[in-house]
Amino acid sequence: MRVGIVGCGALGGIFAAHLARLEEVELFAYDLDAAHVAAINESGLRLTGVAELRAPLTATTRADELPPCRFGIVATKALHTRAAIAATAHAFQDGSVCTVQNGIGNDLVLAEHVPRVVAGTALPGGRMHEPGVIRWDTAGETTIGPFGPAPPPMAEVETLAGLMTRSGLPARAVTDPRGAQWTKIIFNAAGNSVGALTGLPHGRVCDDPSLRALLSSLVAEGRAVAEALGVVLEGDPDAMIDRAHDAAYDHRRERNSGLSDRSEAAAAIDDSLAVFEQGSFSARIDFERIRCRR
Repeated sequence: MRVGIVGCGALGGIFAAHLARLEEVELFAYDLDAAHVAAINESGLRLTGVAELRAPLTATTRADELPPCRFGIVATKALHTRAAIAATAHAFQDGSVCTVQNGIGNDLVLAEHVPRVVAGTALPGGRMHEPGVIRWDTAGETTIGPFGPAPPPMAEVETLAGLMTRSGLPARAVTDPRGAQWTKIIFNAAGNSVGALTGLPHGRVCDDPSLRALLSSLVAEGRAVAEALGVVLEGDPDAMIDRAHDAAYDHRRERNSGLSDRSEAAAAIDDSLAVFEQGSFSARIDFERIRCRR
């Protein structure tokens, strides 16, 4: 079956490299980075870090070259979602499209362009190393579930989760994906906003007691928002912050991989405010407490 990856950077590349190894999958990747696409087509997509693997697959910078696919996985930065799905929607009119992105509202944007949407929460993480090579930093489970007024059949969601799991990326299909989704949304809303404002990687933010306390206060507010929306969290975002600190400790000198330019930093803050403003809550970020320590 054909699977299309929209955005074959760090996270999309982790999914692409794994799924491309399955005999039953014909993998296509769409990305605007011409050097990255050329390297993939010449030598395959290579992962380092958690595991070392190289997978041959077909990559393109031209959306019109994507063939009809049974499944799509969108892994672009959230600020590129609308443009990416508008360009590639033709390939998924008879399929189902799953978002594994960070941020809030990506599933709504997808639903404007394709008929069947799967909402996903992905815990694997990594960063671009060089064209054709992705550093896979953290493993973890992916949770996916049907989204919207005309969701795909649960059997389709289970099929996609099964493909992910057999490829080496554990995944589970659930009827309501919001619990896992909001657990990570709150984690990101706290961590990414403070990381964006300070310019510090996650581990260094957590090493500062006042900034670590600020993260906990933001998590508490996010919990209140989720409760007001009737969402039961599947995990503890504050505990995720501690685990991420340990995982990021060896990368202390690196900037947050998800905040590589000002537009992404601004998007992280906007996403955070969007979370805290839901349910008539207002963000109580005390910017005076956020001290830049580059």
